[in-house]
Order: sequence, then structure tokens, then C-alpha cells
Amino acid sequence: MATTRTLIVAGEAFPLAKTGGLGDAITGMARALAQADMPVAILLPAYRGVRARLQEIRVVAPLHNLPTGDARLLAGRCPQSGLDFLLLENDALYDRAGIYLDEAGREYADSALRYAALAHAAVRVAGGLPGIVTPNIVHAHDWHAGLVPLLMRAYGLHDTRSVMTIHNLAFQGRFPMECAASLGIPEPYRGSDGAEAWGQLNFLKAGIRYADRVTTVSHTYAREIMTPAFGCGLDELLRRRAGDLLPIPNGIDNILWNPARDPHLGALRFSVSDLSNKARCKAALQHEFGLAVDAGATLMSMGSRLTEQKMADVAVQALPEALERHPNLQIAILGQGDHQLEDALRALAQRYPGRCAAHIGYDEPAAHRLHAGSDILLHASRFEPFGLTPLYAMRYGALPIGSRVGGMADTIEDPGPRAPLSAMASANGLLFDGDSPAAMGEAIARAVHLREHAMLWRIMQRNAMSADFGWRSAIGLYASLYRSLAGADFRSAAPARADRALGAAALRARRRSGSAMPAPV
Repeated sequence: MATTRTLIVAGEAFPLAKTGGLGDAITGMARALAQADMPVAILLPAYRGVRARLQEIRVVAPLHNLPTGDARLLAGRCPQSGLDFLLLENDALYDRAGIYLDEAGREYADSALRYAALAHAAVRVAGGLPGIVTPNIVHAHDWHAGLVPLLMRAYGLHDTRSVMTIHNLAFQGRFPMECAASLGIPEPYRGSDGAEAWGQLNFLKAGIRYADRVTTVSHTYAREIMTPAFGCGLDELLRRRAGDLLPIPNGIDNILWNPARDPHLGALRFSVSDLSNKARCKAALQHEFGLAVDAGATLMSMGSRLTEQKMADVAVQALPEALERHPNLQIAILGQGDHQLEDALRALAQRYPGRCAAHIGYDEPAAHRLHAGSDILLHASRFEPFGLTPLYAMRYGALPIGSRVGGMADTIEDPGPRAPLSAMASANGLLFDGDSPAAMGEAIARAVHLREHAMLWRIMQRNAMSADFGWRSAIGLYASLYRSLAGADFRSAAPARADRALGAAALRARRRSGSAMPAPV
């Protein structure tokens, strides 16, 4: 059986760089691969402060003549995750206060250059560099790594296979087509059959078009993205690649997210068999957020990006009515995003002191305490590729209210509002349809009503806390995919005539020069 050596290429990875669920997913997947004895390394930009968090740092190689400017490739080990990392060091591109956004919340103007550089570095690694193991699988994640499969094709690296995972199709990396040449994208790959979409350069389209295989992170989302409603303009391409599109659900790190061992809970840890400390976590959370310390209150949390995707605009409309309708309801909000939505939620907290609190920003320990102290998690979304946060909440006995979309439709079990009360004994959360304030409000009302049935609520908590959403099954699927690709003898995705000509020319140049990394023709 072929041995696979995997290079993961991504824009973030916990704990070195994280803005949301992508960072958790990358690290969780890599750890699970490593635990399954599948060698893996993560290639990440050397954002500010990242190098200092690695041990055994060494310079692998200078990277000269990149279209995006000279850089250095560093290698090191993360003591917290136990994973090997490669860092692309170019301070002009990455030594900044934020990962994707500046201090005013604006996307960096040179984002195309920053992540094209990451793709070129990945291809150099895939082509072979002294001092590090050459991968036979390069796994690109989301638009930040979307150019990787295209450049691998352009450089003729047909002995190394590429996988492209879509974590969120809505973010595609769209840039002016005029910058394609300066980013080192060969002309034959710039057309509508390549990286161009609607007159713009589209990083994610490039990855989907040229990867040997495409995966996404839940079964429902895999079906949704091939429809116009959820395909974000790429549904036609995804339908063409349907035979190469695999749904492989994400997992969660059952060690990192474990209320019985969580260091962020201090002495207030608890388990499914002993929830006594959960009540103490609730009191601590109420105190931390400035809510009335009341054991009998129903404490509902929101912990996510405050955006329209996450239906924060709907929550702004639904939550005042919910607070009026349910005098026993408290709400704790932790998140950041759209500034207008942040302001609206701050105003809501001021309107209901002691019952509603909004902490704008993100803090990892606070997120753990939020789940530990909550009774309910409100995690609505207009689309949700997977939905890690509801699974974290389940582990901590906070039952999620989610939208019936994407991964939440696959992981949240809810017989529905018309089912008899006894049917909820098989549930681990609640789902609702649509994006109206009324639908959200009715789901909140259901949850508040269910919590009044203490024995039934405890059964639902047990269902949620006992469910296994770890990485084991996902890694088995990735292992099978990697091994099939590593052992396969094929040219991926029926390349177009331009691909064949360009790839053949690159291979000839490679043979003539003996170089591991010829320039694309």
C-alpha cells in the first residue's frame, strides 16, 4: 500500500493563527492524521508572532525568484499541538497586526499577493527541497490555498496529487484579472475554463478546477453547493466535477473540547455522569458577563462571527421579543464581525441590563467558559458548511438551536416541533427552517419550554454530551482518498488542451535541466 506524506496548505491553524472554525479544523485534521501514523506538515504564513510559538526552528531554504518576492521557508514544531509546521517568512507580506484584516477591519489590499506567495511556496515544497520530506499529497484548504492545484498543474507536478477542501464556498478570493500575471499565473490558465470567473481572478475556482479531488465538510453541504441557491456562482463547475467531489465531515478535537479535562474551567470541570459543576460554571458565566446570578434562569449564548451568514441581523430583531416573551431568559453574546451588528447587540444589552450582555471580540478561554455555563446555544446560519460550534456546545451540555442547513442538518437530531414531547428523548438539539425573526423566536420558545421538563432536558443533554463527533471516521476516509491518489496512475480532471501542452512543456524543461522545480511555460 502506498505511503502518503501530506502537506496541508492553509491560511490558519490553531493555536498559531485562528479567526474561526477553519483554524480548528486544520489542526484537528492534522493531529488525527499524525495519530494515524500518516506523516503530515502544515504550511502556514509566518504571521506576526507565529515563529516565536514554534520550537526547533530552522531555516529550510531561501525561496528566490518567486513572482511574489523573495522569502524564506522555516521549519519548526508546535509544542501545543505536537505538529510539524513550515512557515513562509516574508515580513513585508505577513508581519502585520491582523491575519486577514487591518486594525480598521478592512481586508488587506494585497491579499492576492499574500496568498499567491503561499501557493508558490507550496509548489516549491511539492517539487522537492533539500532538508524536508517531499509530499506526495498536497491538501489545499479554502481560497487562501486555491492557486496550489493550478500551479502544480502548470509546473507539471503530476507525480504529486492535489486535494482541495471547501470549508466555505462563499469566500472565494476574487481579485482583478489584471493582477494574474504579476502573481505568476500562466496565461493559458487565466481564461473562463481556468481561474477566471465573471471577469475576475478567482482563487477558489482555480482550486476546484485543477485539483485531483475536491472535498467538502458535510454531506448536506455537498448537495447544497451544487445548486444555484447555495453554489455562490460555482455550482455549474461543481456539478461538472461531481464525480470527484467527496463529502468528508469535519470532526472536533475531543481532547481539546472536553469539559472533564478543560483547563479553561479550572476547578469547575464536569462530565456527562456528573453535571454538578455545570451549575457553578453557569453562575461564573453570569458573573463574568454581568448577568443576574440566577440558577433558575435559562441562559442562552451566542458565540460566533456577527455577520449576516450567521443571521446576527435576524437575532437583532428576534432577541428583544424573546426577552419580553420569556422573563426567565438570559442571553450572553461573544463575537465580532459587522460593526453595525456589533453596535445593535451592544444596544440590546444596554436595554436589558442583567439579562443580556454582549462581549465584542473573541477569546479562546472565554469561548470554552461560554459553552460550559450555557443551557442553550443559538447558532443560526443562512448556510453552514459544517458547524463546529454547535458540536462544542453539545460536549459541554449546552443544547444547540441551529438552522436546518449544511452540517447542522447532519449533526443536530431533532424530531421537529410537531413531534410529541416524548420523541425529544432522541434529540440532541433543535432545528428551525428559514431566516425570519419569527422562526428563530419560535425555536427559542421551544427550547425554553423543553428546559422546563427537567428529566427530558437531562436526557437530551446526555445525548448531546455522549455523541462522538471526533475525527476518527473522517480520517479513515481521508486515508483512503490519499492512498488511492498516491497509488493512482492518472492525469487529473481530464485536463484541457492548454493544460496538456503546458504540462508537457514543463516536464520537458524539468528533464532538460534536472531541476526539481522548472518555471512554468
